[in-house]
Amino acid sequence: MTNIFAVILAAGQGTRMKSKLYKVLHPVCGKPMVEHVVDHIQSVNVDRIVTVVGHGAELVKETLGEKSEYVLQAEQLGTAHAIQQAEPILGKLEGTTLVVCGDTPLIRPETMQALFEHHAKQNAKATILTAVAENPTGYGRVLRDTDGKVAQIVEQKDATEQQKLVTEINTGTYCFDNKALFEALKLVNNHNAQGEYYLPDVIEILQQQGEIVSAFVTDSFDETLGVNDRFALSQAEQLMRARINEKHMRNGVTIINPATTHISTDAVIGRDTVLQPGVMIEGATVIGEDCIIGPNSHIVASKIGDRTTIHSSVVLNSTVGSETAVGPFAHLRPNSTLGDHVKIGNFVEVKKSVLGDHTKVSHLSYIGDAEVGNNVNIGCGSITVNYDGRNKFKTTIEDNVFVGCNSNLVAPVTIGAGSFIAAGSTITKEVPADAFAIARARQENKLDYVSKLYLK
Repeated sequence: MTNIFAVILAAGQGTRMKSKLYKVLHPVCGKPMVEHVVDHIQSVNVDRIVTVVGHGAELVKETLGEKSEYVLQAEQLGTAHAIQQAEPILGKLEGTTLVVCGDTPLIRPETMQALFEHHAKQNAKATILTAVAENPTGYGRVLRDTDGKVAQIVEQKDATEQQKLVTEINTGTYCFDNKALFEALKLVNNHNAQGEYYLPDVIEILQQQGEIVSAFVTDSFDETLGVNDRFALSQAEQLMRARINEKHMRNGVTIINPATTHISTDAVIGRDTVLQPGVMIEGATVIGEDCIIGPNSHIVASKIGDRTTIHSSVVLNSTVGSETAVGPFAHLRPNSTLGDHVKIGNFVEVKKSVLGDHTKVSHLSYIGDAEVGNNVNIGCGSITVNYDGRNKFKTTIEDNVFVGCNSNLVAPVTIGAGSFIAAGSTITKEVPADAFAIARARQENKLDYVSKLYLK
């Protein structure tokens, strides 16, 4: 099939969300709803995507970027009116057009592809994606004639009590012959309870013209869910999270408690990795094989090597090597890079630093704006003092250095290879290679002095 187009309806304000954020930009599993829709459409090789924007137009454009073309529906007069705004781009083209709402993030690419194929096989001018709902309240009903063919779509507010008993619903997703769509749109009127121009009226117009109108029933009502309020948003989140988790488990990842595990749609996780309860993985994170991601760990847009353990820790926009251990209760802030066989222990914070292979920062330390070599040991409570109140400075620690407990390395400073920093030192000058550096006040004991402190 050639010349396939898509129009995404994303102009509504979404007042039922009761939010300052434009409805289609609310995230589901870490990605805005409308971006899910666009990504799914792209995966079925659509030639052109046009998004109809209105409220929050600039934010939608900023989110989707060059993934789509855009038209503005300045006044929201209904779904048919919204599609008409795309006429200058698509109106004269031959092909098939998919129409989908920007608040339906769960529709699978496979369902879209099946809809296209059914539409072509039936040689239809229009094909409706329908579903059977246990509770169809709020949805347009698909009415069929005695031969099972689509006769009409009736909106909830215009339906009779008998029509409201129908459980086959219009999901709001369609395939159209592109030219037939834009010709029929010219005939749509707003003689209905809402005074709007309804896209489903195109179906009746095409039928009156003797054209073939078909319907493709998806076997999953859940994936057609439209998100109109916060409750539906939570349902979409739950359904997509379950879908993502199932995909990873079937690909060889162990998820101990899927109900408490959140994984973004863009994450890649290797086989035999174990995710323990409460794990949250966001963004385009890549995790290798045979890793253990411990309870309540939070990983964002990071790369984790093979056979690495992240235990109850936060990793943000960073890279962690293979056979490395992080945590518990460690914090890797953005732009941190850990080599292989590295140990970052409890209550250690690393920020914008590189740590070489076999280096250890075992507990209660801060490493910021530093370049740390291989096989370095940084003792408990040590700090790279990188900030003077106005500017950040770099600390360089070369290979095979031992930094004693409670040391302050005041940047900018270089610690030479193989050197040794005595515990409790405040280092402000370069330490040469293989040197022993000690920088602390000489201890002095004042005998029998304590009692004097409490004298009046």
